[in-house]
Amino acid sequence: MIAARHLIRLAALALVACLAACSTVSPVRSPVGPISAPPSTVANNVLIRAIGLVGTPYHWGGNTPESGFDCSGLVDYVFRTEAGIDLPRTSREIAALDAPRISIKHLKAGDLLFFGHRHHVNHVAIYVGNGRFVNAPDTGGTVRLDRLDGYYWRDHYLFAKRVLTPSVRAALAAN
Repeated sequence: MIAARHLIRLAALALVACLAACSTVSPVRSPVGPISAPPSTVANNVLIRAIGLVGTPYHWGGNTPESGFDCSGLVDYVFRTEAGIDLPRTSREIAALDAPRISIKHLKAGDLLFFGHRHHVNHVAIYVGNGRFVNAPDTGGTVRLDRLDGYYWRDHYLFAKRVLTPSVRAALAAN
């Protein structure tokens, strides 16, 4: 189990290296802090942190790498530690944030994806690019990378929001 977890993390780090190589902005943290850093730098930091958590156990109500994560705990942890913003605790509350909705054609790394049934949000994830996202999907599982065109996800995708804009970041950081 431990060896498999290390292999998953190693594969995730390789993916980060590939994605970062295509980036025009270094994935290094900004020395001026998360709120004043350019959105692309913060998005890279969010991406690297999220992918680095692949393999962490799922735990309902969990919100740290040590305790494990549920979907909203994972998203809040990543955005709090890498973007300096606290998000609400549940996927429905995060979905209700005053942030721009983004068409699936215009997704960028760091956008939040919302899934559910009949327009009721019950899951949130972090888009990492190339049709893939990081999420903590279910009891007994782990944080993992999934594809938007996967059978379950394709049928349950509702919408996306961008919280890594300067105005939304500032408003969330002020709370």
